[in-house]
Amino acid sequence: MLRDITLGQYYPKDSVIHRLDARTKIIAVIVYIILLFLIRDFFGYAVAAVFVGAVSGVPFRFILRGMKPIAVILIITFIINMFMYPGTILVSAGPLKITEQGVRQAFFMAFRLLMLVFGTSLLTYTTKPMQLTDGFESLLSPLSRFGFPAHEIAIMMSIALRFIPMLIQEADKIMKAQQARGADFESG
Repeated sequence: MLRDITLGQYYPKDSVIHRLDARTKIIAVIVYIILLFLIRDFFGYAVAAVFVGAVSGVPFRFILRGMKPIAVILIITFIINMFMYPGTILVSAGPLKITEQGVRQAFFMAFRLLMLVFGTSLLTYTTKPMQLTDGFESLLSPLSRFGFPAHEIAIMMSIALRFIPMLIQEADKIMKAQQARGADFESG
C-alpha cells in the first residue's frame, strides 16, 4: 500500500514538461487550478486531462497509483454532493433524497478534485525537488522587500518534499519488520 503513494516523487523522463523551467511549471499549475474552477462541463475536464496526460510523459498507471490514497476523500465528496442538491428526486429514504442534479454535481465535484490532484501531482512528478525549491524561491523573492521570508519558505518546502519519500520508506521498513514478527495488516 505504501508503494502507492507517489506524492512528492520525481519521475525521470525526457518530455516537454520535464524540460520546462520550474517557475514556468509552477505558474502553469496555478493557471491550471484557476481554469479547473472556471470549467463548467465534463468536456472541458476531459480536454484538460488528455492534454496534461499526453504532454507530461508520466505513465498513466503511475499517476493512477498515486490517486489511490485519495479514493476515500473522493467517495466522501461524491456522497455528500449527491444528497445536497435539490431537483428531480431519483431515490428517497426518509429525509435523505438523491436527486438527478445531485448525482450530476457529485460526479462533477469528484472529477474536479481528481483533476486537481492529477494536475498538481504532475508538478512534483516532472520537477526535481531542488529545481522546485529554486523555482519557488525565485517566484517569491520579490516579496522579500516587504519582509516575506521567501528563502525560508522555499527551504521548508524542499525539506517537506524530500521528507515524504523517506517517511514512506521508513514506514514500509517498519511494516515489513512487524510482518516478519507475525503482525497481520490485512485484517485491520
